[in-house]
Amino acid sequence: MRTTQLCRAIWPLKPCVSLSTDGMIVAYISVILGILGKYIICVPNAVERGGVYRYNHYNIFCFYKERPMKLNYKRTFLVGLAFFSICAFWQMYDGIIPLILRDTYGLDNKLRGIVMGIDNMLALFLLPLFGALSDKKGRRMPFIVIGTALAVVLTMLLAYIIRHYNAAAPTESLMIFFVSLMALLVSMGLYRSPAVALMADVTPKPLRSQGNAVINLMGAFGGLYTLIMMKVAVTTDAAGNANYTALFASVAGLMVTAIAILVLTIREKKLVAEMKAINYGVSEDEDQGKTETVNGKEKLPKPVLKSLLLILTTIGLWFLGYNAVTTFFTSYATATWSGGLSHASTCLMVATVAAVASYIPIGMISAKIGRRNMIRIGLLTAAAGFAVATFCAREFSFYLYIVFAVVGFAQASVTVNTFPMVWEISRSGNVGKYTGFYYTVSMTAQTVTPFLVGIFLDKLGNDALFPYGLVFVLLALIPISLAKHGDNRPEAPKSKLEAFDVDD
Repeated sequence: MRTTQLCRAIWPLKPCVSLSTDGMIVAYISVILGILGKYIICVPNAVERGGVYRYNHYNIFCFYKERPMKLNYKRTFLVGLAFFSICAFWQMYDGIIPLILRDTYGLDNKLRGIVMGIDNMLALFLLPLFGALSDKKGRRMPFIVIGTALAVVLTMLLAYIIRHYNAAAPTESLMIFFVSLMALLVSMGLYRSPAVALMADVTPKPLRSQGNAVINLMGAFGGLYTLIMMKVAVTTDAAGNANYTALFASVAGLMVTAIAILVLTIREKKLVAEMKAINYGVSEDEDQGKTETVNGKEKLPKPVLKSLLLILTTIGLWFLGYNAVTTFFTSYATATWSGGLSHASTCLMVATVAAVASYIPIGMISAKIGRRNMIRIGLLTAAAGFAVATFCAREFSFYLYIVFAVVGFAQASVTVNTFPMVWEISRSGNVGKYTGFYYTVSMTAQTVTPFLVGIFLDKLGNDALFPYGLVFVLLALIPISLAKHGDNRPEAPKSKLEAFDVDD
C-alpha cells in the first residue's frame, strides 16, 4: 500500500493515533475500512490530465483510485448509425444520379457536372446553418429525425418520378425531377452537421479521435452496403432501361432502420448532461474551448483563435491536394495506361480498404502520441506516396497498389484527427457551429480544387497531377505545426522550472 493512501486513510483520525496500542488499532481499522470503502463508496465525478479518472473523497475511507478513460464503443457505434445512413445515401447519390441524368434525361457531361456540383454548393451554406441551429436548439435528434424522414420520402419520390418518366414532356419531367432533387439535398444538409456533432456531444474530448475513427468506419460500411446493393438490386428491362426502385428502397429502408435504432437507444439529454458534469473529460485549466468576454461578447482568446484558423487552413490545404488526386486519377490512368480504368479503380479501392483498416488503430495511436503528431505523420506519408507516384506512375506497376495503400493510411490519419482538433476548441453549446466551420472549409476546397487542377493539367499535362497534390499536402504541414491548441495531449513545459509553476 502506498504511503499517500495510508495517510489519506488515517488523517481524519490523526488526533487519536499515537504510539499506544489503542492508537495503532484505530489506525489499522481505519486502513481496513478504507480499503473496503474505496470499492464501495467512492464514485468517479471528475477527469484529470492524461485521460485518467480520479475518484472524489466523499468520506474518510476513500483512497485515490485511478483508471484509464476508455471510449464507450457501444454508445459510439449507436451514435454512428446516423453517419452510417448518411454515407449509404451519398454513395447512392454519387453513383446513380449521374447515370439517371445521362440515360433518362439525356444531359451532356457539362450539364451533369453542374448538377452534381450543386450538393457541394448547398453544403457550404446548409451545414454551418443547421449546425448552428442545432446548437441554439440544444438538441441534435430533432434535426436527425426530421432530416431523415424528409430524405426517405423524397428518395422514394425520385424513384417514382424516374420510373414514370414522361418522354412526351421531357422538359416538365426534368423540372419535377430537379425540384425534387434539390429538396432532397436540402433535407440531407439539414442533419449532417447535427449527426456528426452528436458524437462530440456525448464523448469526452480526449477520446474524440477514437470516436471519430469509429463513425468514419461506420460511414465506410454504409458506403459498402450501397455498393453491394447497386450490384444486386438494380435490374434492367427488355428495352435496356435500368430500374433503380429497389436500390432506392433498400437505402431508404436502411436509413429508417438506422435512425430508429439510434432514437430508441441513445438518450441525448442524459448523456449530454453526464458529459457536462465532467466538463467533457478535461479540467477547467485544460479546457481549450474557454472564451473571454470582450465588449460584452464571448470570444475565443487570440492564441486559441489563431490555432483554430491554422487547423482550418490545414484542412483546406489537405482537401485541395488529396481530392485533386482522387478526383482526376481515373482520367490520368485512362489517358496514360493500357487498361487504365480497371487499374485505377483497383488502386482507389486499395486506398479505401487501407483507410478503413486504419481508422481504429489510428484513433488509438493518436490517443498515445497526440492528434497533431498523427496528422503530421499522415501528411508526410501522403507526400511520400505522391512523390513516388510522380516518378513511377507513368506506367502501371503492382507497386502502385502499395503507394495507394500508404495514401489510404495517410487519409485516415488526417481525417480521424482534424475534426476532433476543431471540436477540442469548441464548447458544449457550439459544437454544431464548429462542425459547420469544418465542413465549410472542406467543401470549399472540394469545390475549388477540380477547377484549379483542371487548369494545371490543361497547361502542364497529366503528369502534373501528383506534383499538384504533393505541393498542397506539404503546405498543409506548416499550419498544423504552428497550431498550439486542439490536441488531446497538452504541450510539455518548456523548462523544468515551468513544471513546478502552480497557482497560489
